[in-house]
Amino acid sequence: MLEILSKGGILMLPILLCSLAELAIIVDRSYLFWKIRKGTARSIGHMLENIKEDCGDKILQSIKEKPGPVPQTIAAGIKAYLRHKQEHYVEKILARTGSRELSLLEHNLRGLNVIANVAPLLGLLGTVTGMIKAFIQIQEHAGGVDAAQLAGGIWEAMITTAAGLTVAIPSLLFYNYFMGKINRVETEMKDASLDLIEAVREKNSHGV
Repeated sequence: MLEILSKGGILMLPILLCSLAELAIIVDRSYLFWKIRKGTARSIGHMLENIKEDCGDKILQSIKEKPGPVPQTIAAGIKAYLRHKQEHYVEKILARTGSRELSLLEHNLRGLNVIANVAPLLGLLGTVTGMIKAFIQIQEHAGGVDAAQLAGGIWEAMITTAAGLTVAIPSLLFYNYFMGKINRVETEMKDASLDLIEAVREKNSHGV
């Protein structure tokens, strides 16, 4: 296998680097989403009822046991409520914290998207350089060239194309997979935030 890959020429090096970066990002994001899988709006929504009973501290203690952007966002909102008792301030903190948490989830995902676009282009470039080498051989031998003399350029053309696509396809698949997870987390975050705001509004309507 290494012998075959070595025939792909110098452009196999950046393709290999892309594959290593891709693997690192996939492992990192997979671990992150596995770690936060239980920290959803469904798992903490029922806790918000305690706001009406002035049990914000109790909710915060429960949320500490749940990692993830949704619990962290709700915790920030509850802290804002306990500090200021004002709905508009809670909304502001929820928006700011939610944006920051989503940004953390998206960390390095742009790299996957870049790899998905760059890797096939590197493969295409390898195809072009490989065919150039093949045609140079044809020109140098005045057309009287056998297949063995063309093999080097053809090998480079085919291997770099295959390698570029091999790196790009999983990169694109995982990018869309992770973005789908982020979209679901964002929806859960919005639902939990609305539940918290509604609880604060109801609590305030009955007097602090």
